[in-house]
Amino acid sequence: MKIKIKTSLYTSAIGLVAFILPAVQMTHIFVYGTLKRGQPNYPRMLDPANGKASFCGRASTIDKYPLVIAGKYSIPFLLNIPGQGHHVQGEVYSVDDQMLAFLDRFESVPDMYQRTPVKLKVEEWVNGAGCGQTPGSTMEAFVYSTTTYQPDWVELSAYENYDAYGDHGLEYVIRESRDD
Repeated sequence: MKIKIKTSLYTSAIGLVAFILPAVQMTHIFVYGTLKRGQPNYPRMLDPANGKASFCGRASTIDKYPLVIAGKYSIPFLLNIPGQGHHVQGEVYSVDDQMLAFLDRFESVPDMYQRTPVKLKVEEWVNGAGCGQTPGSTMEAFVYSTTTYQPDWVELSAYENYDAYGDHGLEYVIRESRDD
């Protein structure tokens, strides 16, 4: 009899916690530029004040896109022109609603970037963290791409993989160092 009461109390407590604490919605985001590991804005992905982001793995776009470096601050832009450019390589993160809202602000949605769905081919995946994919599989995630760009950007060199410290010779300027 004591076991039933304890089990019943335990089950009731779990149900109460589930009722009080709503499930956290996690969203997959594909990053290809300065938010990747080892890049200048990666620390923003780790800052708990921005929300939660868990690294899931590496992937590449199924469609080709032009990934260009443009503007006086040498910002990477994924131009939303499917079929041109390269299969862009990047990283997939599982983010909570707070981090998603932060990223939308950080990426100046909808003025500079738009958050749009993109189909990906998984290259490398970690277990856990709400990720649930296997290498070689396909998935959909959100990406920050742009449909608002200077006409000459389509003529710029397109990259398969962005590295702020790469041999392209274009030095990325962090936000804190910009003059506007």
